[in-house]
This record gives sequence, structure tokens and C-alpha cells, in this order.
Amino acid sequence: MSFNLIFKAFQESIYMILVASALSVSFGFLLAVVLVYTNPKGLKPNPAVYKVLDFIINMFRSFPFLILMIMLFPLARLLVGKTIGTTAAIVPLFIGAIPFAARVIENAFYSVDYGIIEAAKSLGANNRQIILKVMLPEAMPNIVAGITNTVISIVGYSAMAGSIGGGGLGDIAIRYGYHRYQMDVLYVTVIILFLLVQLFQTIGNIVYRRLLR
Repeated sequence: MSFNLIFKAFQESIYMILVASALSVSFGFLLAVVLVYTNPKGLKPNPAVYKVLDFIINMFRSFPFLILMIMLFPLARLLVGKTIGTTAAIVPLFIGAIPFAARVIENAFYSVDYGIIEAAKSLGANNRQIILKVMLPEAMPNIVAGITNTVISIVGYSAMAGSIGGGGLGDIAIRYGYHRYQMDVLYVTVIILFLLVQLFQTIGNIVYRRLLR
């Protein structure tokens, strides 16, 4: 087993996970804000917009990731000029995670006590102030918990991306561990992925507990 091989794959996986997580959370947050605004009981109800976004989110969440990745090959080629490699894999990784991030952040916003929102309205706060200065701080612990789950999902997605040329730990697990029967490589990649999940979960738990204080 080559240490350099494992280390290079680890770097590729970290690169995919961090970039895809940042992009999916950013776009997911924007979608969540729109959903909170347009919800029939939201700050600025627009049932038509809400139903369309809700349908699109549910549709993308229902796609198995491998199928979604293949479907997004043309988009990856358009954005980064290729369909294989770690950079190309980021495209389906973050697009596949956006609906999940949007839903968990939306639900975190809904966890805010409506009485607090009503109190802010009575003090003259506008919708933007209610979102950013009232709902966001109150919902932040649950948002962090949701983001943690999103990142962990992306860890799993990044491993699956390796099966169709995405690089990273999943790639060497398939090429060396499965096809070449190098079980030591397979076991090491599984252990590293397990440790990554534990690391992100631990960080998320620490931030969550601090925010609750």
C-alpha cells in the first residue's frame, strides 16, 4: 500500500468536500430564505413561487446521487471543461446537496418561536431585519446541526463520486481495493472516511453546544 497514493486521495476528498459544502450551504441558505418568505404562512406569502421551489427541491432530493451525477455531466463539462476529476465532481456534489441544505435550513428557521417574530413586527422591524436579526440568530443552533448533516452527506457522496471518475478516496477504494483485491487499501479508505465523518460531527456538536449557551 502506497502512503502517497492514500494521501493524494485524501487531499482530493477534502478538496471536494469543503468546496462542495461551502457552495451547497450558500445556495441552500438563499433558497431557504426564499422559501421562508414565500411560504403561505411566511413573511411575504407567494404560494405559486413556494410550490414551484418546494417541488423542485423534493424532485432533486429523490434522485439517487449516481444517476444525478451522470445527468449533470454536460453541466460539469460546461462549467469546468471536463466530466472526470475532483473539480468536475464538485459540480454534481454541491448541486445534489443544495436541496438537502435548503430544506434543513428552512426547517431551522421554522423552529423559531412565532411570538418572537410577532414581537419584532410590533417594534417595526421589516422582513429583512426579521430574517437577519431575529430568525437567523435564533435558528443558528439548528442551522449548524443541519449543515453538519449536509457535510456528512457530502462525505458519502464524494466517496460515490469515485466510482465514476471523481477521484478521491472512493476512487482508490474501487480501483485498488475492489478491482485489484488490495483489501488493505479498501480498509484504510473506509477507516479514513469514518474518521472524517466523526471529525465533522464532533465539530458540529461543539459549535451547536456553544451557540445554545
